[in-house]
Amino acid sequence: MSTYSPTPSPAYAPADLDAVCATEGDRTLTWRDWNSRADRLADSLARRGVSEGDRVAVRMHTRLEWLVVSLALAKLKAVIVAVNYRLSPPETLYIATDCAVTAAVVDDADPTTVVEAWAPLELKVIVSIDVAADGTELLAELIAEGAERDRAAASLAPLIIYSSGTTGAPKGAPLAGFQTDVDEAVLRDYRTSVQFDFAAGGPGNRTLINLPMHHGAGPSYTEFALATGGTVVFQRRFDAEEVLALIAGHGVTHWISVPTMLHRVLKLPAEVRARYETSTLRFLGGGAAPFSAQLKRQAIEAFGDVVYEVYGATEAGMIAGATPELLRRKPAATGFPFRQVEVRIVDDSRRPVPAGTAGEIIAKTPAVISGYLGRGPLTEDEIDADGFYYTGDVGYLDDEGVLFLSDRITDMIIAGGVNIYPAESEAVIVTHPQVVDVAVIGAPDDDHGEQPIAFVQTVPGASLTAAEVLAYCDGKLAKYKWPREIEFIDEIPTNSMGKKLKRVLRAHYAANKGATA
Repeated sequence: MSTYSPTPSPAYAPADLDAVCATEGDRTLTWRDWNSRADRLADSLARRGVSEGDRVAVRMHTRLEWLVVSLALAKLKAVIVAVNYRLSPPETLYIATDCAVTAAVVDDADPTTVVEAWAPLELKVIVSIDVAADGTELLAELIAEGAERDRAAASLAPLIIYSSGTTGAPKGAPLAGFQTDVDEAVLRDYRTSVQFDFAAGGPGNRTLINLPMHHGAGPSYTEFALATGGTVVFQRRFDAEEVLALIAGHGVTHWISVPTMLHRVLKLPAEVRARYETSTLRFLGGGAAPFSAQLKRQAIEAFGDVVYEVYGATEAGMIAGATPELLRRKPAATGFPFRQVEVRIVDDSRRPVPAGTAGEIIAKTPAVISGYLGRGPLTEDEIDADGFYYTGDVGYLDDEGVLFLSDRITDMIIAGGVNIYPAESEAVIVTHPQVVDVAVIGAPDDDHGEQPIAFVQTVPGASLTAAEVLAYCDGKLAKYKWPREIEFIDEIPTNSMGKKLKRVLRAHYAANKGATA
């Protein structure tokens, strides 16, 4: 007779273990099943040599199985190395090698290429979620054969997140813990300010998660939703109309979005949006990229006074946030710094600038990492002597201490000695009824050094012209910020967090020498 008497895990599991903790499509997962499957998977992985401290590559879409894998690894005291499912096999090999992973979990439609790429690593096991392939073991079979051996876990597995590598090789940021020299009371107050005071959870919440799980936000908001007494609704692949259907069908109360997602939902025809009831939504968080005042106004008009903005960095944690009350007064605001966070704005010489003056945002938080994996402590180019992390973002503080985010330093255009922030131009052009998305880059110019070039994605069937785009900018955008060339493209390239891949557009422009539409 089995003596299995599970300790409810994670530690914040409710008294009713038969309550549903997560859904995806027509599938549901109860707390009891989640814990049991994680115990069984942990047992099978342990028998294949996965143990405390092991780093396990997890290359997976946003789905129910992520919860089971994460909890199983937490029970083994192993660490997740989050691998972007969009990366090519050679790119994933770099990360797996750099991080010294010992096992992996993947949900590739054809795992063979990843298995072949990772062959030099001689991993203990490669688990395939959906598809049987040589060199892998199926998740379902590992769960079925695993013994019901009770292993407790306080939370989900800690994470290592890799940077996008836009300015060099990707670097692993360990999100497993905060700075070791930070007082525990300071940490508690910081977490409270970021989480509970910011209303991103609470008993009975039903949180829509369609952010990727290889980025810090997706896992963090998933755990926070569950830890505060809620249910997670997963959307494996973003689809604008399905977002509305999920909100209506599940009575979603919280959705943590990114500007690209919001743009695409709000660009749906009015008759489509009218089909879905979204009044249950009480928290619509936006972040990960500049969140324009125009977009926030549109979101408030569509969903009500429930829009929040959040700003942070993988290396520094959450930095600032704006509530609906603040956005009513200052729609362009990114927000007040959270408690236990200090924000400064510095110039090119790293000297503080007055309120209202733009410069680089630097932040000191209890969550700043001590360094990247295998690369020693952060350098003086990344953090100053007082512990302020250099974010690489441009912004300013007003006389109230409210932070306003402008753009990435690397995206800023200098035309004739004048700074142009592409996000400002994009925020205007994207509000055109026939525009789905837009990306503005700087292109070399003999007379001015650089000039803004716009790539525009229109709604299907649109017949928009460059002249009409410029006419739309008239009166809404200073003329020096107008694009000098406009190219219409089928789709703006983005990464899995919805950030525009401007390096791809720069390469395209260079190769085509500024072809215009």
